[in-house]
Amino acid sequence: MTVSRRNILKAAAAASTFRPGRSRAQDKPIIRIGVLTDLSGTYRDNTGPTSVACCRQAVEEFAEGNGLQVELTSADHQNKPDVASSIARQWFDQGVDAIADVPTSSVALAVSQIAREKDKILLDASAAAMEITYNQCSPNTIVWSFDTYEKAQSTGGALVKTGLKSWYFITADYVFGHSLEEQTAAVVNKNQGEVKGNARYPFPDTTDFSAFLQQAATSGAQVLGLANAGADTVNCVKQAAEFGLNKQMRIAPLIMFLQDVHSIGLQTAQGLTTSETFYWDMNDRTRAFTKRVLPKTPRNYPSQAHASAYAITLHYLKAVQALGPREAKLSGRMTVARMKSMPTDDDAFGTGRIRIDGRGEFPSYLLQVKTPSESKSEWDLYKVLATTPASEVVHPLGPKCSFT
Repeated sequence: MTVSRRNILKAAAAASTFRPGRSRAQDKPIIRIGVLTDLSGTYRDNTGPTSVACCRQAVEEFAEGNGLQVELTSADHQNKPDVASSIARQWFDQGVDAIADVPTSSVALAVSQIAREKDKILLDASAAAMEITYNQCSPNTIVWSFDTYEKAQSTGGALVKTGLKSWYFITADYVFGHSLEEQTAAVVNKNQGEVKGNARYPFPDTTDFSAFLQQAATSGAQVLGLANAGADTVNCVKQAAEFGLNKQMRIAPLIMFLQDVHSIGLQTAQGLTTSETFYWDMNDRTRAFTKRVLPKTPRNYPSQAHASAYAITLHYLKAVQALGPREAKLSGRMTVARMKSMPTDDDAFGTGRIRIDGRGEFPSYLLQVKTPSESKSEWDLYKVLATTPASEVVHPLGPKCSFT
């Protein structure tokens, strides 16, 4: 990818937020976390400022109560690997220990490589391509709770099992979209289904999906699989409804966030089926977490990505405390290994663990969007149809991913 001067200048400005300083206590070095996220693009509402707030919530809850000194800052990667790489390199060179959140899989893959090169840490809360912990796995990277394999198995698998076996895909033309389409197509084919075609569109520069929807309408497929996310999913669902395509085909957003449903509105979104690894109204613990974080983000309830940003930061800080800050700063790989050795437990996801390849193991929930009459409040949007155990939604261990 060509690195433009404007992008580099923006990256340099963002990275300069971190100013290396002397520790206030010589025996307690400062842990520095950079939240690298989408603050202005298609994934802003699903990640962005609310992910920053959730990372900060974890710091306030754990670090301050346990005497850890933590500095946290954020920057906008603009969904561009070149911008993200510039920020990541500058942050790591300035003493940042871990970079968190990092939506957009092409961005996360670039940052993961830099973290490995510099022996730092990527805490991936929202980039979803399974390749991050499979054929491009790293001993310095954790992927918390969801990926394209999980979405294919849960959402795609559930629909195929109901008899909806002919599919057409509209796909974001980059690594995440390709992975989501390929993983879901594998599920369709395994269950004696058929993929009738696909349309791949330029990302992130597409807002009009009418031509792609028309191709889907003429395919004869039963299901329109949306291998995209964020504002792209919202636009596809809304435009499909405008064309009446939702009366001809089953619309299947393969990865959809709470914010997407809120934006689409229940009148249009009702009945859609999707999967998430977190829902704020799941149980007493998820409601307690949501209640704590809402004052920081009152207009946006937490999604699976936001909850992952909180939980992965919390678990990282627990590992830092277990090792001691000075030891934890010596090696990102060593600290990630400690994270893998410790069971996870937090209000957003309950108990779980991090597998040897860095993939978190948590259940997936098959959800259906409520009708307007079923919803009792603005963010009361889902009902739970089924729970799929972690063992069924976590991809097989990659051949070169057994890190110690």
